[in-house]
Amino acid sequence: MLSEYLLIGEVLRPQGIKGLVKVRPDTDDPERFLDLEYVYIKDGGNYVKKAVDEVSVREDAVYLRLDGCNDRDVAEKQRGTMLYIDRENAVQLAENETFICDLIGCDVQDRQGNVLGKIKDVLQPGGNDVYVVKCKQGEMLLPALLHIVIDVQTEKGFVTVDESRLHEVAVCDWE
Repeated sequence: MLSEYLLIGEVLRPQGIKGLVKVRPDTDDPERFLDLEYVYIKDGGNYVKKAVDEVSVREDAVYLRLDGCNDRDVAEKQRGTMLYIDRENAVQLAENETFICDLIGCDVQDRQGNVLGKIKDVLQPGGNDVYVVKCKQGEMLLPALLHIVIDVQTEKGFVTVDESRLHEVAVCDWE
């Protein structure tokens, strides 16, 4: 089941004395923070909506103020807070794009439906993503290339690969 909320950043520390915080963006486009009217923060098991204002995007981070955060002491308490957006207000993805959080936990199966392992992480080294797949024998690094990954059904919890091509590209660390 896909989460209703998507992680978009983490508060790293206060910035100045007027309640601003420095945020590490967990998004391909930090500029998206400029259009946010609110974010959600986790409070126990619930997501609480917080208004956002005074947003600026710099090369190293995003700086913003959360509702009710008017001085450095309050901003300090936000350190480590994860910021989320609801799926309804998430960016629209292009064809063949998937949110990384939706891939984590998906089964990797061959064309016959045999489960090879489970995606435990997604690396982004450059030209293409690489799925870290936990298998019975250890780990497999699987490049997310269209001729290898032939179907992605995150809402159903699986990714299908062309097993005949795995020997060409997969890197395995069998224990």
